[in-house]
Amino acid sequence: MKTIGNILWLLFTGLFEGLMWFFIGIFWCITIIGIPFGKQAFKIARLIFWPFGTVVNKNFGAHPIANVIWIIFGGLGLALGFLILGVIWCITIIGIPFGKQCFKLAGLSIAPFGATFGTKE
Repeated sequence: MKTIGNILWLLFTGLFEGLMWFFIGIFWCITIIGIPFGKQAFKIARLIFWPFGTVVNKNFGAHPIANVIWIIFGGLGLALGFLILGVIWCITIIGIPFGKQCFKLAGLSIAPFGATFGTKE
């Protein structure tokens, strides 16, 4: 079931959002100082392409300074975008699983440093 969800996600949301995060990562990597932030954007982009069946463990305290810088320079806007997209998906009954993925990604978008990914069993 998660494979079907991932394929539908990729078609309707994941391709555009994943490419957006990929280009954000490139933008961050243009500067030397932004490389750690770009690496986080690439990590999130990889998750956005195939989110079903993946668990995100957030640990804001692992890198609080980097997370605060991330929030100031774009994380808040990116998380807000996922929240709005999640609400739009949840308006329809069939879109609720996609909305839940958007809410998971919104939490990751606000503070990606220290987050780890794993698979559901």
